[in-house]
Amino acid sequence: ADPVPPPRLGRGNMGGEQSLVLPLGKGPHHVGCVDVMVGHTRQGLFLRLFYPCLPQEGAERPLWIPRYEYCGGLADFTGRSQRWCAPLLSVAFGSCRVPASWKGPFKPCGSGYPLVIFSHGLGAFRTVYSSVCMELASRGFVVAVLEHRDHSACATYFCTAGTGQEQWIHYQRVPQGQKEFYFRNKQVHQRADECVRALRLFQDISSGKSVPNVLHQDFDLSVLKDSVDLAKVAVMGHSFGGVTAVLALVKEPSFRCAVALDAWMFPLENALYPEVPKPVLFINTEKFQTPESIAKMKRLSSRNSQTKIITVLGSVHQSQTDFAFLSGKLAGHIFNVRGTLDPYKGLDITSRAALAFLQRHLDLREEFDQWDNLLEGIGDSVVPEAPFCLSKL
Repeated sequence: ADPVPPPRLGRGNMGGEQSLVLPLGKGPHHVGCVDVMVGHTRQGLFLRLFYPCLPQEGAERPLWIPRYEYCGGLADFTGRSQRWCAPLLSVAFGSCRVPASWKGPFKPCGSGYPLVIFSHGLGAFRTVYSSVCMELASRGFVVAVLEHRDHSACATYFCTAGTGQEQWIHYQRVPQGQKEFYFRNKQVHQRADECVRALRLFQDISSGKSVPNVLHQDFDLSVLKDSVDLAKVAVMGHSFGGVTAVLALVKEPSFRCAVALDAWMFPLENALYPEVPKPVLFINTEKFQTPESIAKMKRLSSRNSQTKIITVLGSVHQSQTDFAFLSGKLAGHIFNVRGTLDPYKGLDITSRAALAFLQRHLDLREEFDQWDNLLEGIGDSVVPEAPFCLSKL
């Protein structure tokens, strides 16, 4: 039986049908999640962990927006007044819960689950990609979604030693007079370094080192010790997180491949393109990419025949986030968070293509290769390479 009932549909405040909860993962595993904070300075780590868990009767579901401060951060990022926009966002999304078992009992795996480190996009935070991360976890992956501390998250925080006082890190725009490339390039390097540190965290756990969780000391991270296969590790991300994933391949040899969702290639310096050693799957939306960005992706594919570029027709940049499910049809089109493609179909295409790619390059035993056609852009909603020559659905 499913761990929670399927999502009901209701009438959105701005017209159109609206999902009241995010979709469940379709895989055979129940999904648990917990927040992990390590260290008491901004040089530590903050992430949400999605993982296969044991069924739990009456399991708590965490809020999708974990704190009101994130509403204020989203208002700041979109350039709107916190005074009216933050309460509006709280009303619109504040009751939404993630259909995963909060701190659910971890399901051990003697052969070890493959690990995915996930990097969020500009102005996002650790829960914005819950739907795709739950899908991966339901298929037998451990997924660690970072909340970056480079001022690219809409808001984040750390807890100081001793008192545990929260220190908030807010979104920062490009300073006046500074070129955007240099500002964003510094951020993308910090983000990739955080991805590497997240991998080090799992290596520490695997070696038996005690790793206290600052936020939830009742969730013992040592349960992961013999159940994560550190020989099968990938990095994944959306937008700014997509290019972060590409850079992480340069910084850390243990990452065997990357999945880049609608990657924003602008912040990566040209000198690094020849240094990307591993295959990348670029899953692009129809409305975001430019010829210049596609050309940068093709530079990577020309150096590695296993690097693939596909475009999902009828999708927009936010189609690969949870916002596609949490906005009514009218609101979704007004705020450009939904394309013409049904968000459930979009998630299915994205996750299946990613799973087939991960099976190929992590040498997984599962039969995800049944979706290999998606990697070649074969399907009624997916095509290879550049979106700018496509007709609209």
